Amino acid sequence: MDPISLFMIAILGMLIYFMIRNSRKQRKTQEELQEKLKPGVDVMTSFGLYAKLLELDDENNVATLDVGKGVLIKVHRQTVTKVVEDEPSEVEASTEEASDKSS
Repeated sequence: MDPISLFMIAILGMLIYFMIRNSRKQRKTQEELQEKLKPGVDVMTSFGLYAKLLELDDENNVATLDVGKGVLIKVHRQTVTKVVEDEPSEVEASTEEASDKSS
């Protein structure tokens, strides 16, 4: 075989490897998201809406979200893209640092 054919086969092999690796990574993150989706958690949708998840209907692929003050919306389950986890606020973090320094 000539060197150009070997180079093309090597490039094709690398392309296939990276495609499989990427699909596994996406599948893993999707499974982690599905594990975190429980009623009562704060979520973000693909269009940037923050809400509290009230109900998941697996049969119809519908998620019911509470946007605030009793306003409920129903969206397709796939639009829920992220579970928003509480981060410690700066006040709590600075208080913890001050208590660590005084100890």
